[in-house]
Amino acid sequence: MVPAMTWDDALPPDIPEGRLMIPYNGVTPVYWLCSRPAAAGDWSRWRPRHHQSGLWPLLALNVEGDDDPFGIDAGYDHITTVEQHDTGAVLAEWWQGITGDDLDVKAASDLGYLDPVGVRWPGLTPTPDRQGPVERFADQYADALSAGQARLALVPATDGAHALTAISWTGPLNHDNDTARFSAVVRDWQRRFGATVVGLSFDTLHLSIAAPPATPDLALHVTAEHFAFCPDTIWQSNTDTFSTYAEAIMGSNCWNFWWD
Repeated sequence: MVPAMTWDDALPPDIPEGRLMIPYNGVTPVYWLCSRPAAAGDWSRWRPRHHQSGLWPLLALNVEGDDDPFGIDAGYDHITTVEQHDTGAVLAEWWQGITGDDLDVKAASDLGYLDPVGVRWPGLTPTPDRQGPVERFADQYADALSAGQARLALVPATDGAHALTAISWTGPLNHDNDTARFSAVVRDWQRRFGATVVGLSFDTLHLSIAAPPATPDLALHVTAEHFAFCPDTIWQSNTDTFSTYAEAIMGSNCWNFWWD
């Protein structure tokens, strides 16, 4: 695993104009943010350098002025470490918390959107075949995201999944207040689906995918994982049933999550 850079190390000499970002209530920088909007190719130039630099590139989305696009608060101390968590156990716990009989809205008619999966946690999705190199899909998606209001950020992190925890990101706070649990799931997705963490905002996460589900059954299985990870993918979207969501993600090389 690539060791994360520390701010005691020198920043790369060819780094663009930017600044180290100190979170609210903090004294130590947690990432570097470019001063200018991102252009196509910016993210992909830094991705292969991660092995030497220890800096993971992120596209910070919806940046306004000099504000911290990730809304980080150094006083937030509920985050554990990625290695403490097992993906299967975390997703099963989230699933049970959403569909369990102890919650108020759990009449069978209220859970119809789960069909045809049903209320029982189906377990982790078998690993699909990859459609091509992980790096190719990541670079393509980064170029697409760079067309919007994005800036390049560099985070001292061992990989993209760790970057979420390294900056103490709290986008999914209303679902779970421990970002390391989300990082653990994303790290497992990196292994199974060729996922790459490309973009991030205050409350959204954007992944490229090299091994998307290619059959209806696999897509439904992945839908269950996505629902446990981010219930708003079903509850607050146009694809508001498992069937319609599965159709939307089958063969898709990007996954996007938003937490209310």
